[in-house]
Amino acid sequence: MRKVKKDTGSKHEPFMPDKVFSAEASVNKIIPNVLNTPQKYIQGDGVLGNLGLYLGLVGSGHTAVLLSGGGEKRFGEMVSQSLKRSGIAGTLVTFPGECSFEEIERVTELLMKERTLVDSIVAIGGGKCLDTGRGVAHRLHVPAVICPTTASTDAPCAGLSAIYFSDGKFRDVELYPLNPALVIVDTRIAAQAPVRFIVSGMGDAMATWYEARTCFQNPKGKAMLGTRPTITSVAIAELCADTLYDNGVKAVEAVRDSQVNESVERVVEANTLMSGIGFESCGLATAHCVAQGLTVIPSLHKNYLHGEMVAIGLMTHLVLEGKDDEAHKVGAFFSSVGLPAHLGQMSLNPERDMETLRKICKAAVELPFIQNEPFDVSPDSLLDAMLNAHKLGLEITRSFGDAAYLAVHGK
Repeated sequence: MRKVKKDTGSKHEPFMPDKVFSAEASVNKIIPNVLNTPQKYIQGDGVLGNLGLYLGLVGSGHTAVLLSGGGEKRFGEMVSQSLKRSGIAGTLVTFPGECSFEEIERVTELLMKERTLVDSIVAIGGGKCLDTGRGVAHRLHVPAVICPTTASTDAPCAGLSAIYFSDGKFRDVELYPLNPALVIVDTRIAAQAPVRFIVSGMGDAMATWYEARTCFQNPKGKAMLGTRPTITSVAIAELCADTLYDNGVKAVEAVRDSQVNESVERVVEANTLMSGIGFESCGLATAHCVAQGLTVIPSLHKNYLHGEMVAIGLMTHLVLEGKDDEAHKVGAFFSSVGLPAHLGQMSLNPERDMETLRKICKAAVELPFIQNEPFDVSPDSLLDAMLNAHKLGLEITRSFGDAAYLAVHGK
């Protein structure tokens, strides 16, 4: 594959779902129930080696492959050979690491200057690489083919991208009219990643059910496109949590040995497909507001994964809703697989960091997802819930121990 590196920019008109799905846009003044899914989801041990075959499903003859420098070393030759076997031309674009509007525009403009225009975008890597690939595909009006190399988030199946500033602080969510054409998940690659990634994915995925329930039960709750949840997506979200409860510990044990077994397959599907459909089609609430609020603290954004921040957010979410028994069940699960159950496991001490916690809560309640709660949430009420969730998490950790957390974090 030919490698391209340039630095340019472009302009883009964003997709506005309100023009399609809002009550004002509807002749009947209704907000529809909408299910968002990728066109094809492909998961299995070694499937990335068949990339060229799968690109035939979207009729691609010249694809652009977005990879980090490390990803190029690990997968570049395999991908190149797969494309060659299928007679598909490939242009490699290096992803520097941050999903920003500037980076999406750089890659878009770069590919528009290709002598032969690309007819698909393949993004191979972590969540930010995938989000960047989605944004580029939307701007070029070509299919997005998403290939996660970890099972750390539910981003792969989504028709949206989380956008950050160049310093890593959360900036915005960009929505797209269509979900990826193909999502290709190689479970062998996911199992070879550090165990912390699949564990983090469980934190992100576990929140899917509890946030989906909040949005579904609140008549005013809305999913990512401003639509109402379907009962199908809510059922998938609940199955996602059940799958994690049943298979999480066994999957962690297998991934520690870089093995793929049935539990790994099920957890990867829960983290990626079930959670992806669940969150996008049902909606987000307090758990993800707290997680995004945590990113305003540079040291937290740098040292902790998205799913780990969502785990703390979910504990806060359940306590805020007065569901302490469920928070205890969730916290016990987190302790068993190695996710943080209290603020101390995120390097936060309420006695020392109260102003930092206030800053996090203030940022959290400014996010639109907080409106999916059936009551008003203020920075003070969220802070109270966070502190009470922290106390509960400490109790859980004293009961269940923190050996799994320490093992996942190499401590």
